[in-house]
Amino acid sequence: MPKKEKIFITGMGVVSSIGNNVSETLASLLNEKTGLKKKSYPDLNSDFIVGEVNLSDNELAEQTNFDNDKISRSSLLGIKAATECWGKNKHDSKLSTGIISGTSVGGMDRSEVFFREVSKENPADFSKLLYHDSGNITERIADKLEITGYVNTISTACSSSSNAIMHGARLIKAGKLDRVLVGGVDALSEFTISGFKSLMIYNENWTSPFDENRQGLNLGEGAGFLLLESEESQKITKNKILAELSGYNNSSDAYHQTATSPDAKGATIAIETAIKSAGLDPSEIDYVNAHGTGTKNNDLTESIAFNNIFGNTVPAFSSTKSYTGHTLAASGAIEAVFSILSINNNVLFPNLNFKNAISETGLTPVSKVEKNKNINHVLSNAFGFGGNCTSLVISKKID
Repeated sequence: MPKKEKIFITGMGVVSSIGNNVSETLASLLNEKTGLKKKSYPDLNSDFIVGEVNLSDNELAEQTNFDNDKISRSSLLGIKAATECWGKNKHDSKLSTGIISGTSVGGMDRSEVFFREVSKENPADFSKLLYHDSGNITERIADKLEITGYVNTISTACSSSSNAIMHGARLIKAGKLDRVLVGGVDALSEFTISGFKSLMIYNENWTSPFDENRQGLNLGEGAGFLLLESEESQKITKNKILAELSGYNNSSDAYHQTATSPDAKGATIAIETAIKSAGLDPSEIDYVNAHGTGTKNNDLTESIAFNNIFGNTVPAFSSTKSYTGHTLAASGAIEAVFSILSINNNVLFPNLNFKNAISETGLTPVSKVEKNKNINHVLSNAFGFGGNCTSLVISKKID
């Protein structure tokens, strides 16, 4: 049997409402410190609980050396996380390097400024529309880090950044690239908040994933990136191996525009096939970082998928969206970072605000920080509108 090509994770960067970098993020996770807060949106005539990054556009622009009037907040967040992930890496003629980033909102924050100007009959600055395009974010990051080997953008709703991670791994295994910066970003916007409000799944209180009385999600913003390398690339860069991307899969049940199928068909296929591609048995999964949006539909169907795969021995699981809010396209990559932190620190992060198990499945998530756990394999789920389901398996580096 031919040797399985390994995909090493040698860098990570993250920014969200619980931290502006990896170390701040870990501290918040360990201290059960949520980033969800109430914020007033005058144009929407309401307050909403959101997970807002604790940096203004001006502060982000200053830290990333950009004129914030010429770039979207999404791009600024992406550049911040991607720069942390890239670290001290240098370009090498022996290595082909690419970048794949996912987003769903794109530069909507700049487009909203344009819309307000036009609606008030002020002179319109059409240049703001240049930053709306989803690909503009990836191109800005690529320019900043001088990545030219391959530049691509994925937009599959809330599975976008997980699909970016999966696509990057496939390109490495196909011999097209040696290393790839992969992840995603989304910024809060009133348009997005209004959209989820119209779907009647925005919780007016703090989100409580996997709880019997869950009422919906809270939105958040942020960015997460990983650096994937082939074995040969890692030998050249000599980067420390943080973990291994051992398995992945994407499926689409195409049941509904915004809901997953009641029998969890798509989620079940994604999870089952990701575990098989890692060469593992379901019993070897030590922890699941669940998609867990806090909505009636998602949490029930994801729980059903757990039962379909693991039977009566569902592993420890939790939704960290109770910390950050649902960061949409960025969520898969942000939670992949959390999964690596879980492995490398031997800790399970809790599902905040949980009280009672869902009656149909009776599953209880991790509800407090649990330390000194031996965690070798983590399953990380990201499910998007249209039933686009992606599961990643992240494993401890075995010497």
